[in-house]
Amino acid sequence: MGFYQIKVFKLSFLLTLILVISCTSAQVDNTKVYDAIVEANQQFMENVNSGNSAGLASLYTENGQLLPTNSDFITGKQAIQEFWQSVMDMGIKSAKLETIEVEGMGNTAHEVGKYTLFADGGQVIDTGKYIIIWKQEEGMWKLHRDIWNTSMPVQ
Repeated sequence: MGFYQIKVFKLSFLLTLILVISCTSAQVDNTKVYDAIVEANQQFMENVNSGNSAGLASLYTENGQLLPTNSDFITGKQAIQEFWQSVMDMGIKSAKLETIEVEGMGNTAHEVGKYTLFADGGQVIDTGKYIIIWKQEEGMWKLHRDIWNTSMPVQ
């Protein structure tokens, strides 16, 4: 091997090593992320059950967004609080969230899950699925992008 080839080989090896180390450091313990997100979802459900729209909004990042059906983006904690208050005013009394999958990478994670919404007396109003992009903010996992859609047939 010539001098130039050795230099290229060393440079390639060094770049590969840096790439491997940077990718490894970005990975997170998905079990811990999963547990933290399930706990945050528990807080979400408790806030819905108690009619606490301010508590719901506090679970989102500062520039969090909702992407509901038949609506434009809803951005920021104040708008998110107003949205959830209007949902509860329409008769949603409780929610059940079921986390199916969580995968974290660095300070973000994504979750796939199912939801059920209930009215008074436990009557099911809606069931569906969701995807959430979570982001760590102030040392906590918070909802950053929240999109869902119903699984119920069109009436």
